[in-house]
Amino acid sequence: MPDATGDRLRGRRMACSSPGMEPEPVGRFTGERPGRGPSFAYDEARHLAAYHYAARLAAGKRVVDAGCGEGFGTQLLAEVAADVVGLDYSAEAIAYCRAAWHRPHLTFQQADLTQPGPTFGTFDLVLNFQVVEHIHDPLPFLRRLRALMAPAGQVLLTTPNRLMSFSENPYHVREYTAEELANVLAPVFGRVRILGMHGNETVRAFDRQRAEAVRRILRLDPFGLRHRLPRTVVNFAFARLAVLVRRRAGGATGTPTIRPDDFYVSAEGVAEALDLVAHCEA
Repeated sequence: MPDATGDRLRGRRMACSSPGMEPEPVGRFTGERPGRGPSFAYDEARHLAAYHYAARLAAGKRVVDAGCGEGFGTQLLAEVAADVVGLDYSAEAIAYCRAAWHRPHLTFQQADLTQPGPTFGTFDLVLNFQVVEHIHDPLPFLRRLRALMAPAGQVLLTTPNRLMSFSENPYHVREYTAEELANVLAPVFGRVRILGMHGNETVRAFDRQRAEAVRRILRLDPFGLRHRLPRTVVNFAFARLAVLVRRRAGGATGTPTIRPDDFYVSAEGVAEALDLVAHCEA
């Protein structure tokens, strides 16, 4: 059966990508947030796939995107949700969102949910995509997410699957397996269901090429000297090597065309999923 919600979101995303309609992304790519642009088509599509999935749950509901970043996924949900609020700790990111995305029922506010702070009401759907892996002590943060959830609402959270990570991200404090994530979420939520975000063969082939490119680079540091370098140096190198890896993975034919539709969420084979997708309820 055709997915009418997905069709509307795909069309809106194409429209918003037109030159002149969107400010330049916030600063240069650092590796902390998903990259965008020709070299990062894979990363952007993988990130947007989670929003396409969330749109099926968001129709007619009040939605908050906790950790919205530059908001390019958040703003898509305004096509189907009754109200959407994007939250992010970065004042720069929120300023970008307010300049870039103008939709009815869409607002952006600065908030650091790792710290005590003001409340923003409750929502039918609380989104938290690719954030928890950055947090040293996740429990207070998860409790803040729980406080945003209406009594009959749910939290939808994604994070990389540690079993499928082949590169070192210096911005990730901890990555999780499905079992580990469930154990972290269980003290906060009454019901937790872990699914997986998978990629089709085009995605898997590109990932295999990326993994090989990473292995070739890491062979240049057999003694692990990178772990003794200052954090600023590691972060700088990571951002530039991330671009190099994607270009090498593309090979002579260039980076393959990868779209959000090349990813899908399934309850099967979660251990082999790229990302873990947690549905959390009271």
